[in-house]
Amino acid sequence: MTETDPTDREQGRTFLPKFDASGLLTAVVVDADSRDVLMVAFMNMEALEKTMETGRAHFHSRSRGRLWMKGEMSGHVLRVEEVRVDCDQDALVLLCRPAGPACHTGATSCFYRRIDGRKLVRVAD
Repeated sequence: MTETDPTDREQGRTFLPKFDASGLLTAVVVDADSRDVLMVAFMNMEALEKTMETGRAHFHSRSRGRLWMKGEMSGHVLRVEEVRVDCDQDALVLLCRPAGPACHTGATSCFYRRIDGRKLVRVAD
């Protein structure tokens, strides 16, 4: 396999995802309306293809070692409106419409706490 020219990846019009050594991309999920960050997960090629095919956010679970669709158990699926790619194509932003809380804790976002000194303080949903 030949290495992609950095100019093609950074300036071109072709989607050339750059997976890390584990075969993953970072995916930041953002609410399409509020623009709040909902969660961060990882996608491998299978998850990316399934997301593009179905319009529902799929990820690679590192802990389970398998593909999973967000909301497959809870019903809190993420409908993908748009996928944005960063300059070197190793990270994505998924603009989504959530069908419920994004966090497995039941919080709207996985980012429901902020650092205050050395403590974590819950922020309002």
